[in-house]
Amino acid sequence: MVTYVANADNYRQQYTDLRTDNDSLSKKAEDLTKQINEKIEQKKQAENKLNDEITSLKAQKSELQTNFDNAEREKAALLQKVNSWASITQDFYQTTDKQGQLLKNTLEELNKVQAEQISQRKELNETTATLVEKMAIIETLGAENKRLLEEKAELQGKSDQFLQPVGKVSAGTTPVTPRGDTARPATTTAGSEIALQGLITAVDSKNSMATISIGTADGVKEGMRFHVTRGEVFLCDILIIDTDTEQAVGVMELVQQQPNIGDAVSTNL
Repeated sequence: MVTYVANADNYRQQYTDLRTDNDSLSKKAEDLTKQINEKIEQKKQAENKLNDEITSLKAQKSELQTNFDNAEREKAALLQKVNSWASITQDFYQTTDKQGQLLKNTLEELNKVQAEQISQRKELNETTATLVEKMAIIETLGAENKRLLEEKAELQGKSDQFLQPVGKVSAGTTPVTPRGDTARPATTTAGSEIALQGLITAVDSKNSMATISIGTADGVKEGMRFHVTRGEVFLCDILIIDTDTEQAVGVMELVQQQPNIGDAVSTNL
């Protein structure tokens, strides 16, 4: 009789402990579900806001591209006008002074258009970089949501383990994706933390591109920015868009002077 009472008390204590643990896990699951729902709502709001910003940035980019194309056409027209005035000057030498002044005015207009073109190209690049950053933020929010769902699934599994001895099983969920590092926004200044140095091995002036003498074997990655110098003089930046083992190719930006083969490149000035 004593043994029966002791066993009954023991089972009762085990049942009480299991029920307490289950209640605690259920409360945690409810709290986590609430957090997940809040995160999902915040994610939706953030996505809507970011999508609005992306739409606006795309419109700005399209407008800047249109302005850039118009500037190109104006540049071509002005160049044609310069050539026309130069030909007239040769044919009518007696009106050289008057036509020389007109030519000067046209050249000033051409310089102004070229300056505007450089400014518009810079704005276009900045808008593109901002667009990439906003899209990376959306990806980060998605990864955070998946992580919270996985934590909920783990707690659900622990709850099942406690409930099985008493013949009960709670509804389970399957992890959405293997846990990994949270995505982070890409930046165009990758590689500024380490000092990489090399030389320019090829220049494509027509397409504003250049090749450097170091590649993935040296730690070069897409998105890195290299500064091109000749002695103490800054020439331009190169934004890497394609890499190979021994070399990398990038787009020239902020061009102050045309780089040449042999000019030095470095991630740090």
